[in-house]
Amino acid sequence: MDIASNKENAIAFYKMAYLGNPQKAVDLYVGDEYIQHNPDVADGLQGFIDYFDRMQCEYPEKSIEFVRCIGEGDLMALHTHQTWPGNDQYVTMDFFRFDQNGKICEHWDAIQQIPEKAANPNTMY
Repeated sequence: MDIASNKENAIAFYKMAYLGNPQKAVDLYVGDEYIQHNPDVADGLQGFIDYFDRMQCEYPEKSIEFVRCIGEGDLMALHTHQTWPGNDQYVTMDFFRFDQNGKICEHWDAIQQIPEKAANPNTMY
């Protein structure tokens, strides 16, 4: 496993899909199989494409910042900051598994809205 390449590819894949080109992201970075664990997204390649196409149509002004990427073996974790219309802000953690060919084949995520007030002075990053 080439962890450095997988990190770069995980970020490029997610950024490309998030910013409106999920078909190209799939073509470049995903293998023959794509297992989806997010319950709001249909399993498989077309489910991924349909979800991100819909998000781009409904929320074209959304933005994403990649805070960190951590890799171990065939797994890459992305920690991001997303801003959506109305200034709704979210912390996301996405996990990608890569196949033996260096292609993404599985995805998990967790999303948490950033609250206006916190019980401590620390940021969520």
